[in-house]
Amino acid sequence: MNHKTYQPKMPDLMEAVFDAAYLIFDLIAGILFFTMAQGRSLFILYGILTLTLCGGDAFHLVPRIIRAVRGSSDRIKKQLGIGLQVSSITMTVFYIILLYVWKATFPQLQAPVAVEVLIWLSAILRILICLLPQNNWCTDEGNPTLSILRNAVFALTGLGVIILYAISGNTGDYHMTRMVAAILISFGCYLPVTLFSKTKPKVGLLMIPKTCSYMWIIAMGLQLL
Repeated sequence: MNHKTYQPKMPDLMEAVFDAAYLIFDLIAGILFFTMAQGRSLFILYGILTLTLCGGDAFHLVPRIIRAVRGSSDRIKKQLGIGLQVSSITMTVFYIILLYVWKATFPQLQAPVAVEVLIWLSAILRILICLLPQNNWCTDEGNPTLSILRNAVFALTGLGVIILYAISGNTGDYHMTRMVAAILISFGCYLPVTLFSKTKPKVGLLMIPKTCSYMWIIAMGLQLL
């Protein structure tokens, strides 16, 4: 596409502003966690969690912002594909870190061994699947079979973390049961997008509440500060 003749549409510009605001929010939150942690492992973990989320999503969202402003090109399509692969991996790491955030938040509780094994095994399996070249990340078609497989495994990772926060409930008056709702919302919005967005583009709008749910997770950590 000729960038000189491309005229960005209002929905594209709104998406670009939203994506930029999300990345800036994550970056600022990550800096706050580290500067205000004062050696407390919980907030150092929250800082790592937040910057992992920000860094991974930036690989995918920055090309989307550029595409919204300047239009698409073969280079942008390739960057989007690689960015999607990177963000899929870092999002999996995000949930592993969230496991350790739970442990640091509730040191008096013991995570069931079966739940920890579920989280770790499903996360490792998903990362291995994401690394397969057969995913065809940089093509419009992708690989529907691997997409279903890697996201089914990812759902197990999320389920394990949900179980942990359901077990802890309102321990310590932290109201971290909200984490269960946030993760459920994120998966409820993310999975339909990965499965149907190529055939039904409007489903992609669900990425907005999905992104907001991750901002909510980070906000919970900020409230603990």
